[in-house]
Amino acid sequence: MSTPPAPQAEWQRLDPRMLMVYPINEIMKYIPVLLGSIIVGTTSGNPLWSLIPVTLVAGFGVARWFTTSYRIDADHVQLRSGIVQRRTLSVPRPRIRSVDVEAPLLHRALGLAVLAIGTGKQTDKGEEFKLDALDTSRIPALRAELLSHTGQFPTDRPGSPAAPHVAPHDAVTEAGVEIGHWRAAWVRYAPLSLTGLAVVAPIAGIGAQYGLIDILSESPAVQHLDDDSPPIVAIVIVGLSLFSVALVSVAACAQYLATWFGLRVIDNGATLHLRHGLFTTRQITLDLARFRGATLNDPLLLRAARAAQLEMIMTGENPRQKILPQAPRSAVERTLDELLRTRRKPDGPLGAATASAGGGEPAVPPASLTKQAAPQPITGAALGTIELVQHGPAARRRRYTKAAWPVGGLIVVMLVLALVSGPLPGWLWGLPGAFAVIMAALAEDRYRSLGHRVLPGSTGPTWLITRRGSLDRNRDCLEAPGIIGWTIRRTYWQRRAGLATVVAATAAGKKAYLVDDIPFDQAVALIESVTPGVQGSR
Repeated sequence: MSTPPAPQAEWQRLDPRMLMVYPINEIMKYIPVLLGSIIVGTTSGNPLWSLIPVTLVAGFGVARWFTTSYRIDADHVQLRSGIVQRRTLSVPRPRIRSVDVEAPLLHRALGLAVLAIGTGKQTDKGEEFKLDALDTSRIPALRAELLSHTGQFPTDRPGSPAAPHVAPHDAVTEAGVEIGHWRAAWVRYAPLSLTGLAVVAPIAGIGAQYGLIDILSESPAVQHLDDDSPPIVAIVIVGLSLFSVALVSVAACAQYLATWFGLRVIDNGATLHLRHGLFTTRQITLDLARFRGATLNDPLLLRAARAAQLEMIMTGENPRQKILPQAPRSAVERTLDELLRTRRKPDGPLGAATASAGGGEPAVPPASLTKQAAPQPITGAALGTIELVQHGPAARRRRYTKAAWPVGGLIVVMLVLALVSGPLPGWLWGLPGAFAVIMAALAEDRYRSLGHRVLPGSTGPTWLITRRGSLDRNRDCLEAPGIIGWTIRRTYWQRRAGLATVVAATAAGKKAYLVDDIPFDQAVALIESVTPGVQGSR
């Protein structure tokens, strides 16, 4: 007697409150079109014409709710959408690797959130699996159901009495240890990155396209600059420069606050949970089974302020998945060491995380987590602060040689100009000297930043730590099991200097992690110490 097939789950609609959100979102998308219709309606003398596009756009938003549905069965999660062209996205449940939750400001006001399913692969925008939007009270149980095959939510199963009544962030922190949290004072580091420039530059570009530069250049103040004395011109230039710096700094701080406000990083042994955002709150769940290491990023300006930022190295995720933004270096190193050191314990991830937070005591309960001022002191080797092995005088000479080429190029250009157009002003010949000093300082900093270290794992995996760069310096900590191949690379000039570049290939993060300009006789030994039995090719 054959077993009857299991009944298929019914298709479900999104929350009806989205009927208040969809029309507003659609109208915001088509603001230029709507402005044009208002102008046409005003000039034609019939303002009702301006209402037609608004009605059509709002109607399109309402129609999206009626044509969108989803269902979850034992094998797949499916999303059906489309007004004119219908399509169905289907994701096998064993392929689900993450469930992220976002709540824009309007969604939060209505008690809604957006749930996104990740499979560990990069997808186009139209192929993203998003349920926009669901009641926030349903999300903890639904997330637990979608991730039940990974064992990430052993205590938060669908159907449990408490699950529907627990807010998403509370469900995440029920059985976890806080290894990092945001502080308001960290906003002072925001101007030391390029995020402010990234915000202001597009706005300035749009203004330039619409004639802002012409308006400024034809203004009376600019036209009379030639008539003023040089001190006035210098004051104007300095004032504009300070205004630009202030504008970029304010934009950087605003972007920093909007993105990272209230950040908490929770490690429950199986997953890493991030929750942050001021206007749009976002919750990210990272499967630590895909964890391969971390990167401490400290560009020149952040390094000068004793600050840094922290990124994860994971397979199938964003190559630069940030878990701590610009913050004091001590806080970043503490979180990095907690994250990496717990992965070296022999008693399993969850036991390690518990031991690291309380010396073998049970996990910190949520009430005490919120009051915890800082993680417990770290003992043993700290991968974020451990001293690295320098690469020797040959690597230093190579840094200075590379720095000398731009200086020599500038001198050649000036000599050619002098031969073609006549003698150059005397002060101009001081530029190569000043440039040489800057490049020499950069070369020395690049050498001091260069280094590596192999940390044998007596109770866990071996770690390869490598650091390189100056203007944008990275300290990469990569676990040996995540390395899938090695390459020893030597250019002509490296062969003459007796150096080599060792490349560790991995399926995670940036895919290739370099130990740059290491003495060639140490290259094979490095590979053997990280992955014994693997022969480096000469």
